[in-house]
Amino acid sequence: MTQEGKEKLSHLDGQGQAQMVDVSEKMPTKRTAIALGQVRMLKTTFEAIEQGNAPKGDVLGTARLAGIMAAKQTSSLIPLCHPLPLQKINVQIIPKAELPGYEIRAEVVTKSETGVEMEALTAVSVAALTLYDMAKALEKSILIENIRLLSKTGGKSDYHQDSLLR
Repeated sequence: MTQEGKEKLSHLDGQGQAQMVDVSEKMPTKRTAIALGQVRMLKTTFEAIEQGNAPKGDVLGTARLAGIMAAKQTSSLIPLCHPLPLQKINVQIIPKAELPGYEIRAEVVTKSETGVEMEALTAVSVAALTLYDMAKALEKSILIENIRLLSKTGGKSDYHQDSLLR
């Protein structure tokens, strides 16, 4: 991508090697990201979790806490992510009997030079993986799906996937 006329990719240096983007010249602004995902399971598994009858204990509380912890560790997990001061991490695990399963929603806020999309997506992903781990004794076929960014604000551009916001 070093040919003239092609847009320079910020994560590549002049030799095409991956690099961390230099954000030192950017002004810190408030940045927010919201991500969403789903965890589907058998009705019997969903009911056992809802009744607090999972062998490993508090499935939803543990998954929620794991999501919060994961958002804080994103730069350790994703190679080119900047470590960010996070001012807010809110992870919600919402029962959805019609799936049956759960919707996981994460909102992350910072005041920094770069956004928190990866932190929100990581929170949802790890919360979903933890929910699976906590419930796998009940069911191995639990499905994690539809992890996506719903919105991001702050920085050069905003993004909203309006049809999915609730």
